Amino acid sequence: MTRSDIAHTIFGIIGNVLGVIMLLSPVPTFVTICKKGSVEQYSAAPYLATLISCMVGVLYGLPVVHKHSLLVATISGFGCILQIIYVTIFFIYSDWIKRLKVIMWLLLELIFITILIIVTLRVLHNPKIRSEIVGTIFVALTIVMYASPLAIMKMVIKTKSVEYMPLFISLASFGNSVAWTTYALIHLDPFLTVSNGLGTLLAMSQLILYATYYNSTKLQIASREANMEMSLTQVVVGNGGQDTKPNY
Repeated sequence: MTRSDIAHTIFGIIGNVLGVIMLLSPVPTFVTICKKGSVEQYSAAPYLATLISCMVGVLYGLPVVHKHSLLVATISGFGCILQIIYVTIFFIYSDWIKRLKVIMWLLLELIFITILIIVTLRVLHNPKIRSEIVGTIFVALTIVMYASPLAIMKMVIKTKSVEYMPLFISLASFGNSVAWTTYALIHLDPFLTVSNGLGTLLAMSQLILYATYYNSTKLQIASREANMEMSLTQVVVGNGGQDTKPNY
């Protein structure tokens, strides 16, 4: 095994570790959703986008499609399991309109990946063509996965609040994309290089946005809490300091 092979494996392992951290980073968000019993303003788009990207990533990482990319398949497979769990929780705590959207997108994703697998393994017999087609699709979907928080970023700019854009997810996304970009450059994998290179830029944009609106978010939260305390005080004073009791 050459030095480049060793480095390639090391960065692949680092990418897997950081990938696990990134994939687990939404856990606090879903704990909050479960506690509140509502998804509130959170969107299912990032998890649905990550799910289809991971499914194609598993296919791309298989030796029959692209050699020396098994580590891509392992982290993608783990990602598929987690995204299914996240989407299920989102579905449970959503209203019916959001549930119908989730079902619709899941069906489309399942149809898409089924057709892609059949075409790749049954129709495309040339390994190079397999790699290029699945790799191109993987690039496009990975970009969508990294770009999916753009809707949340738009809301952040509009509201000047990063309350619904967790910092940990953005940090994990940045570290993960940097590791996989390095991994791709060692063996010059153009598909992983392009997708994760753009992912690095998008994650960096999220971090810049977080830093920009961090202070205004704290002020909004403090103001909201102050208003809640004032409203509670007015209720207590209005009741003469006594609990309201029903008349029978």
